[in-house]
Amino acid sequence: MAGIEDVARLAGVSTATVSRTLSGKGPVSAATQLKVEAAAGQLGYVVSSSASSLASGRTKNIGVVVPFLAGWFFSSVVEGAQRALLRSGYDLTLYNLAGGGDERASVFDNFLLRQRLDAVIAVSLELTEHEVDRLYAVGKPLVGVGGPIGGVRTLTIDDRAVARLATEHLLSLGHTRIGHIGGSKEFDLDFHLPTNRRFGYEGALEAAGIDISVDLFEPADFTMRGGYQAARRLLERDQFRPTAIFAASDEMAIGAILAARDLGLSVPQDVSVIGIDDHELADFFGLTTIAQFPQGQGEKAVEILMEELHAGALEPMGLNISMPFELKLRSSTAGLRP
Repeated sequence: MAGIEDVARLAGVSTATVSRTLSGKGPVSAATQLKVEAAAGQLGYVVSSSASSLASGRTKNIGVVVPFLAGWFFSSVVEGAQRALLRSGYDLTLYNLAGGGDERASVFDNFLLRQRLDAVIAVSLELTEHEVDRLYAVGKPLVGVGGPIGGVRTLTIDDRAVARLATEHLLSLGHTRIGHIGGSKEFDLDFHLPTNRRFGYEGALEAAGIDISVDLFEPADFTMRGGYQAARRLLERDQFRPTAIFAASDEMAIGAILAARDLGLSVPQDVSVIGIDDHELADFFGLTTIAQFPQGQGEKAVEILMEELHAGALEPMGLNISMPFELKLRSSTAGLRP
């Protein structure tokens, strides 16, 4: 079996350079990296994870914690993070908290504190001060995705601004009777995403001088089925039927499109529909939406962690990083018909 000396000899570099290149620690030129990787590949040399861990004090493993995986957003963030970790030579251990409070306590008080993780990414979880302190006490860098966490570097989307942009797009098309499908109270948990998106919707209406009507809001559970049922309730009203619907997620917006079609309504001629996410099915349904690039959020979280790990910066930075969003125009929205 080939050893590090064989790789160094074939690449024409020192063993120290091979170690730096393959471990991702320390500067090497792009040309040297290519030579070393080519030599390692030719010889079938693989860095021993146990030896690397003993030498560096690291496991090359990052923990990613999500509230549940059923949602497209969460799985997309994880996918982006995993892709970036693979490029950096790291493994990913996933912790799914769908089981509830007891499971969350077990993860934060036990699993994440074991010395088998180098750092943690928390996705859409509003961590408590105790949870943050426990992780930092054992020297584990932490990055949050989805909302501000005190004393932690976090990636956030301005949910009010996103909702305002969606609503303002419908207003610009001449719609004034705009329905909203948002989260019900049980979904208004970490970071209050449903409430903030509803506030953004209401703020856009108020700025346009339009009264807010409770008859134009229907709660749902951020699923296509929930969006379908909520849209039917909105669209079956004769007197208060909206000419446009803003759904707080693309999955609910797709449900709204399907509901409109089942009721014999044409999208966008009879009702315009807009969502948030840029879901993988959004283009298929011609859905106008606000893209929030979840895979990019996962990749950015890994980039921040790699900077902290390689620089040895284990102290919390207290930095909130705003992530981009963008209006994606498709065929589900159109001007109000006279």
